Amino acid sequence: MGIQQLVFILLTIVVFYFAFRQFKAVYQNIFLGKPEDIDGDTAQRWKNTFLVAFGQKKMFKNWIPAIFHLFIYVAFLFTQIELIEILIDGFSGRHRFFAPYLGSLYTLIINFIEVLSLLALVATFVFLYRRNLLKVPRLVKSELNGWPKLDANIILMAEIVLVIGIFTMNGADKVLQQLGVEHYPDTGPLAVSSWLGPVFFGGLEVSTLAVLERVGWWLHILVVFGFILYLPYSKHLHIFLAFPNVYFSKLSSRGKMENMPEIMNEVKSMLGLEVADQAAGAEVNAEFGAKDIFDLSWKNILDAYSCTECGRCTAECPANITGKKLSPRKIMMDIRDRATEVGNNIKKNPQSYLKGEESLPLAQRYDDGRSLFDYISREELHACTTCNACVEACPVMINPLEPILKMRRYEILSESAGPADWVPMFTAMENSGCVWQMPVEREAWIRDMA
Repeated sequence: MGIQQLVFILLTIVVFYFAFRQFKAVYQNIFLGKPEDIDGDTAQRWKNTFLVAFGQKKMFKNWIPAIFHLFIYVAFLFTQIELIEILIDGFSGRHRFFAPYLGSLYTLIINFIEVLSLLALVATFVFLYRRNLLKVPRLVKSELNGWPKLDANIILMAEIVLVIGIFTMNGADKVLQQLGVEHYPDTGPLAVSSWLGPVFFGGLEVSTLAVLERVGWWLHILVVFGFILYLPYSKHLHIFLAFPNVYFSKLSSRGKMENMPEIMNEVKSMLGLEVADQAAGAEVNAEFGAKDIFDLSWKNILDAYSCTECGRCTAECPANITGKKLSPRKIMMDIRDRATEVGNNIKKNPQSYLKGEESLPLAQRYDDGRSLFDYISREELHACTTCNACVEACPVMINPLEPILKMRRYEILSESAGPADWVPMFTAMENSGCVWQMPVEREAWIRDMA
């Protein structure tokens, strides 16, 4: 076993060990939320997954960025074939493991990858231009200042380095093949490297070419390893989470709001109707809505970690368009940040944040003096018109409206708070069953008719 092979094996083991720990932490953060039953037609869920997640269906409501995103997306999918070969080569000490077995099919696959990589490179420069020079409005909102903006640029720059690695590896390899050097099997003519390699590397010594080929090979795999380790901290986690998020998205009408059994049973009891769950109807100390991530469902938190930060939801939000503070994208980013904060606190210093008996639910034991209301202002919550524009716009079927409604329910029902102009309406509803304050009950006219 050579030094290079040994270094590769050890590095791969270390990278996947730390990556596993990071992805496990994300998984645990998602399930800090309440349980939520996912039901409905399984066939429809798979259809949504293939059309929306794999097929990028909702992306194409805006054709220009969708086409460039498609270049990067398809290139990402097909370069995994080359990545598999690199991993096999790294562990076995071989070079281009698949080439002797696949023949002309191997040439076709590598050509396809090269064309896609070139298109992805073009798309990367387009996205850098759109973010940093053209300054598309939805990509320069205040919530993207700092780390979110840097995060997007880091990935785009890494994409450029990755493509450089691919063409350096293939270009030097192609020149070595033309020189008939042993250990470099013939790949056939390549769409880019067959001319790019001789242009940049023609005339170099065999030893130099061999070094350049290895530099490209290692550059490729190191960028991939760096990406794997970086992914749990990045918005690009949606590369993986978008698929389960779309699959588990609700199949009911977007305008349908989640019912609250405690409230429903209380109203039924007041009206003399049969209450299905007496225990829920009798629970007088229940808290309604959501104060913190423990009160959201795991699906709400999965939504947050699946957010691409593309801003299509915010761009379509009528409240944001008219200058109000609400940004649905920021809501999801805040939920993700809060879940990450809570998860890190529990993991690093549980003694400081977990109080009470271990038999109690985590939501009752955890206390750091903060909540989602420290991230999301009440002004943002009050600005939402529940129009579902954000839900319709999201390319990966995230629902920002659900957590907004849950937080507003907590404010109104648990805190008895809310905007001053809302309180009279709720008081009137409670006392007379009508949104307007009236001196008599709403149904009084019925008794007069009797």
